[in-house]
Amino acid sequence: MTSSPTQSLEDRVRSIAARHRDERGALMPILHAVMEEMGHVDPAVIPVLADELNLSRADVYGVITFYHDFRQTPPGRRTVRICRAEACQAVGAAELVDRAKSRLGVGFGETTADGAVTLEQVFCLGNCATGPSVQVDDRLYGRVSAEKLDGILEVSA
Repeated sequence: MTSSPTQSLEDRVRSIAARHRDERGALMPILHAVMEEMGHVDPAVIPVLADELNLSRADVYGVITFYHDFRQTPPGRRTVRICRAEACQAVGAAELVDRAKSRLGVGFGETTADGAVTLEQVFCLGNCATGPSVQVDDRLYGRVSAEKLDGILEVSA
């Protein structure tokens, strides 16, 4: 859905809610749709969703904060995800985590000050045979060494 620049955040969220209201467990599909359209779930939508779905604000907030896929701040222009599942951990993912945090100057779930890169952890990218794995936006990298990560981060910044 494309929104007009004059359409308020509340109107956009109510429109999304209307499209998914009748689905079973409507809050989850609505939150996914908000993420897809807006890139994050702005905390200002919590009371709107609570009202739309007859839920408490605490219920909505609890779901948003429980699931790591729901961001409350806008992501960077690029998103770098490092796999932390056992298969990747066994072949050096911890070193990649330390390297990425050091090079970018952010922790997981944070975005660099210039808004270029958001660093995230995931617990499986489905690339176990070629770990450790890193994903930048929709591109997956396997057998990532610290040096290869440096190159990936250089391109991503």
